[in-house]
Amino acid sequence: MQYATKERTTAGVLLAAASVFIWGITFVNTKYLLRSFSALEILIIRFLAAYLGLWILSPHRLHLPRKRDELLFVFAGLTGVAVYQFLENIAISYTTASNVSIIVSICPIFTAITAQMFLKEKHITAFFLLGFVLAIFGVALVSFNGSLVLHIAPKGDILALIAAVSWGFYSLFVSKINALSLHPIQVTRRIFFWALVFMLPLAVFGVLNPEGVSSVTFDAGVNAERFSNPLNWVNLLFLGWGASAFCFVAWNGACKMLGTVRATVGIYLIPVVTIIFAFFALGEKISVMGAVGAVLTIAGLVLSTHSNRK
Repeated sequence: MQYATKERTTAGVLLAAASVFIWGITFVNTKYLLRSFSALEILIIRFLAAYLGLWILSPHRLHLPRKRDELLFVFAGLTGVAVYQFLENIAISYTTASNVSIIVSICPIFTAITAQMFLKEKHITAFFLLGFVLAIFGVALVSFNGSLVLHIAPKGDILALIAAVSWGFYSLFVSKINALSLHPIQVTRRIFFWALVFMLPLAVFGVLNPEGVSSVTFDAGVNAERFSNPLNWVNLLFLGWGASAFCFVAWNGACKMLGTVRATVGIYLIPVVTIIFAFFALGEKISVMGAVGAVLTIAGLVLSTHSNRK
């Protein structure tokens, strides 16, 4: 497929980079919020805030060329938000952030597989696979960052793997949606609408089961305490307006400009951003292992995208 001009490619790279940078920070935000909220509560508040924010930015209805195109938004909301985000949040509760960051970083390979199977796009080449292996090895070094202790937590690790597969299918539906040439903010808002619809049964289940990572509480005392914490609001709004509203619009735009597979390999850089942010914001040290891993990850990204350039 022939993508557009150099200026369009540059814009796509900048949008993808902005999304990756912000998503790299979200592990810290989510970990903080899990002290006060369940994984499901964080998810619902985050995307409800994003949905309302996008309505403010573009208070107009989205008109689809064909009614059957609605199914693309239904499945995009299910796979990319309801399933991916929920499973990623729960996975962090059961396993380490390092494990989750490594596992979800394999999203590009699943994106390439779905694109090759359903869109007939040839992305899985020797360059792509070699870059994938190099990047994942680099991501592993970055995530451990000096510690060779591997924490195996089957439940959390499997949930993270399912989340990565789900993102591959989300990328497929985004490719098809982008082909419709619709308003990007309205597109993202419609995806979030269906995501919230799929979260409703989870919310009911969470109310009926007020214990665990998928609980939802309406206890006045508990809510008064956690919603009176300004840092909780800062983190929730950052996840809602920044990591969700802005990033999903920017990411979908990057996929349209660069091609979904080429944009998705940028996910390799999320753990790199995480350790750099932790270094400056939290004072966490970057080991030699982490630095080498960052270089290998970037090299793997460059190698993977090399085979996709025309």
